[in-house]
Amino acid sequence: MIDADDLIALVRNYNPKTNAPLIAEAFAYGQKMHDGQNRHSGEPYFTHPVAVAAILTEQKLDDATIITALLHDTIEDTGSTYSEIEAKFGSEIAELVDGVTKLTNLQLSSTETKQAENFRKLFIAMSKDLRVILVKLADRLHNMRTIRSMRVDKQAQKARETMDIFAPLAGRMGMQWMREELEDLAFRVLYPDARNSIIRRFITLQRETGDVIQKITADIEGELEKAGIQAETFGRAKKPHSIWRKMQEKDIGFSRLSDIYGFRILVNSEADCYAALGAVHQRWRSVPGRFKDYISQPKSNGYRSIHTTVSGRDGKRVEVQIRTQVMHEVAEAGVAAHWSYRDGVRAANPFAVDPAAWIATLTERFDEEDHDEFLEHVKLEMYADQVFCFTPKGEVVKLPRGATPLDFAYAIHTRIGDSCVGAKVDAIRVPLWTRLKNGQSVEIMTAEGQRPQATWIDIVATGRAKAAIRRSLREEDRERFIKLGRELVRVAFEHVGKRATEKALTTAAKRLSFDDRDTLLARIGSAEFTARQVIETLYPELAHKTGEEIDAARAIVGLKPSQTFRRAACCQPVPGERIVGISYRGKGVIIHAIDCEALAELSEDSGRWVDLHWQEGRHPAAHAVSFDLTIANDSGVLGRICTLIGEQGANISDLVFIDRKPDFFRLIVDAELRDIEHLHAVMLALEADSDVAAITRHRDLGRKP
Repeated sequence: MIDADDLIALVRNYNPKTNAPLIAEAFAYGQKMHDGQNRHSGEPYFTHPVAVAAILTEQKLDDATIITALLHDTIEDTGSTYSEIEAKFGSEIAELVDGVTKLTNLQLSSTETKQAENFRKLFIAMSKDLRVILVKLADRLHNMRTIRSMRVDKQAQKARETMDIFAPLAGRMGMQWMREELEDLAFRVLYPDARNSIIRRFITLQRETGDVIQKITADIEGELEKAGIQAETFGRAKKPHSIWRKMQEKDIGFSRLSDIYGFRILVNSEADCYAALGAVHQRWRSVPGRFKDYISQPKSNGYRSIHTTVSGRDGKRVEVQIRTQVMHEVAEAGVAAHWSYRDGVRAANPFAVDPAAWIATLTERFDEEDHDEFLEHVKLEMYADQVFCFTPKGEVVKLPRGATPLDFAYAIHTRIGDSCVGAKVDAIRVPLWTRLKNGQSVEIMTAEGQRPQATWIDIVATGRAKAAIRRSLREEDRERFIKLGRELVRVAFEHVGKRATEKALTTAAKRLSFDDRDTLLARIGSAEFTARQVIETLYPELAHKTGEEIDAARAIVGLKPSQTFRRAACCQPVPGERIVGISYRGKGVIIHAIDCEALAELSEDSGRWVDLHWQEGRHPAAHAVSFDLTIANDSGVLGRICTLIGEQGANISDLVFIDRKPDFFRLIVDAELRDIEHLHAVMLALEADSDVAAITRHRDLGRKP
């Protein structure tokens, strides 16, 4: 472990005006508070906060951040308090330490807490002061570097959390070096065999081809020298995890990967960036579709660079990044460049973004989304690469790679997205699912009265568009579900000789803990709740007045006392039908109708067949049966059909439209029936109705028993 003087020396290298006494005091305080505590490796615990502080000095961060790193575990793991830290080191540092403590207590990968809600809290903490997440990322990096001393199960949990959350977050903040190291450390834990295999292939490749990196670096330097461009060139093999990810995405082996080497050219000016690009493209053939200009269109985290992929020596593809030294500083530090120092003063890097503005772009509209949508949006934003498209007026719209014209429309305004009916890309009409490319001009066509379609969810790529579409669909569905729920309730009430008055529904909603009667009706219309439950709540004596009925648990004859049973979902047998039981290990006995086509697959396995029959007597109307109905698309028809089913003493438990035509609807209706006679009575009544074009019993062999 380095001592206080060594740490202060690291800070002085980039900030000669550092408050050395305050850092020394924080070092002594942290060491005292953690005295007697050890890490899993057996080392004194304070070695960890010191290592975190040292990592942050590599990013040339301010004194407050370095001191926060030294104290980041004191409130959580020692007797220290917020007020004590505030008294000794000031409110700024106390706020930062408290923020890191709250982040540490968020179980981001926990199955016991709502991950999306914790993500929201994470971003709220980031929005207050982004330095909190910088300390947390350095904390995670050191923990991953020393993860071997932890229990194996804990290693896997931390590695998965790192891969899913902290590594992409570091990348989204522009700290690509940290993202790559976090990914590789997690990769080592999660997939050690895959990582070792890739490393062995690299060693073999180097033995066969020699030092390719040195040769290609020399080639690039030669071309730049010929063009009279002063530059530094660096080359490296890509990290094992990056290579493994490419192998997974492209479903190819290591030997077929071409761009496993990356090179970086640092020049003196923006003009030299484009001159260097010209020199590289003159010497080597560029790979189509692999060029990105982040200088003319910077990323939202301040990143600027030119990326190109060329066919280099011996036809090997290599990626080349070209940038200035000032751009490189932001590329290495990302959003953290806002706090970095040079020669004792805050670095005035023109490309460093304002952290408040950056976090605002990342969390835009999140307050309008529910927690699960928030989580989806965050992950999309963190993993997204970007494309830049133009409006017809030449304004730039930034979108993640894979975005469509619908995403473009919603990026302009929700109203434009909701009313979108078509799009032109570079003046050519294209389908809404077209994937946009860099530099394309997009024109959105709208129509009054157009509403988002459910299929749009699968077309769009941005969290903003997905959230807006879901919100619109919910509003539209709610009105439809309320209307259907009201009809189902009316039928259920009439069945017991009652009227579904507004007062009765309001009372039922209150007793069932719904916000209002419309919410209750919407839940009934969407089949999340049943009208029967409303009757049972308001009129329990009527709901249960069914005469002498057979107990549903004793409906089957022929089972052993210890055997449980349930009806097969594929054929939905009802009392009165001939049945057979099939025994399943761990599932008990599944009851099939004797004519169920699923039994053909089990004809050779007669040892599992159980001879059964239904109990004689009156069964409750509790056996769900599905009907495939085609009815006229006319005013009041659906309501009358629901009434007709209710008049036969059957309760509708679900209703799903599977086809809508201008003149006919086709739908699957689930009704709760007593027995086979009840089934025939319902089907006969429906078949006799003039607005029912067809009715069959719906049996779905694709459903599991």
